[in-house]
Amino acid sequence: MKFPLYIAKRYLFSKSSNNAINIITGIAALGVIVGAMSLFIVLSGFSGLKDFSLQFTNVFDSDLKIFPESGKTINFSEASEEKLKNITGIESYSKVIEERVFLQYKGRNHIAYIKGVDENYNAVNPTDSILFLSNWFTPGQQEVVIGFNIAHKLSVGVNDYTDLLDIYVPRPGTGQILATDVANAFTKRNAVVSGIYDVNEELNSKYVFSDINFARSLLKLDSTTVSSIELKLKPGVSEAEIRQKIKPIFSEEVLIKNRIQQNDALYKMLNTENIAVYLIFTLVLIIALFNVVGSIIMMILDKRKDIKTLYNMGATLKDIRKIFFLQGTLMTTFGGLLGIGLGMLLVWAQLQFGFVNITQTLPYPVKFKIINVVVVFVTITILGLIASKIASSRVRKKLLT
Repeated sequence: MKFPLYIAKRYLFSKSSNNAINIITGIAALGVIVGAMSLFIVLSGFSGLKDFSLQFTNVFDSDLKIFPESGKTINFSEASEEKLKNITGIESYSKVIEERVFLQYKGRNHIAYIKGVDENYNAVNPTDSILFLSNWFTPGQQEVVIGFNIAHKLSVGVNDYTDLLDIYVPRPGTGQILATDVANAFTKRNAVVSGIYDVNEELNSKYVFSDINFARSLLKLDSTTVSSIELKLKPGVSEAEIRQKIKPIFSEEVLIKNRIQQNDALYKMLNTENIAVYLIFTLVLIIALFNVVGSIIMMILDKRKDIKTLYNMGATLKDIRKIFFLQGTLMTTFGGLLGIGLGMLLVWAQLQFGFVNITQTLPYPVKFKIINVVVVFVTITILGLIASKIASSRVRKKLLT
């Protein structure tokens, strides 16, 4: 192994007498470096973009959330609540009432969801991290907190006691609503906007937070009925064990979802995009490695006299093929490491200085992850081995005689 490796290093770092081969080899090495650097930067950029897109889940979604398997509500009696309290591993929980509502303010309309939460909600999902303006609602009062987009669309201000926000919800029943019965078809409540929250574009248009008793009064629900229960777990507890302890508490079938499952469509989309981006840039890297194959084949043709000399001195066909295999492997490995190093430098510069911006005030998000380094290095190494094997196989018996 030492003899082929020694010759391979000599061929890799020494110039050929043919200037065209030097140029081709330089282009091949540059292609590997740029390809590895591009793949690392793209994966780091996508990692940052993924974290940026999902950052709202850490402040808006709970560790676990209990839903009804069918229907809209769960029967959560005092006995069931006491059993839930006694489960070790649950730090806090909050009962939630959720339903679609119609909002009206000074002739402007918007359809949203009312989310009635109890006094424990702040212990499950800290509201101070999403509150944009003024204060969270006071429990027991007819106050609501609305999203930034809802406030903008309805032109609602905070703490305006002269013009209240009208909230409508259809009364339970069947059949069509006649024009003469429209007033009786909806339950109406008025509320003061005590604050405005800001999470992201979608959620800012979706929810109106209120006290759970206010939502129950609007929807005509009893005190044992909830739409869901949000849980915060203690650090280090087993999620699977908590799930097994929760299910027997409820008389009906329930679904228990963690933070990822609550946003499974978004996670699937981001993961699919990540794989697609990786495959596209890997294809670009494969195309760049064709230059490596070409440069090694040109080197084989240029070193025919040296090859014959080595063969006549006792080197086997396998040893000579190994020389050019190792040359290609070294070229792709060193080029990949240099490309990753340059990519890491650019990612660090973006993190420190933010020279690439999405908007004037928002730098493009990037994130340095060791897994991206491993993925790029493994990819470039495997593709380099394949390219080197293809090129070295061009050394035939015919060339040595």
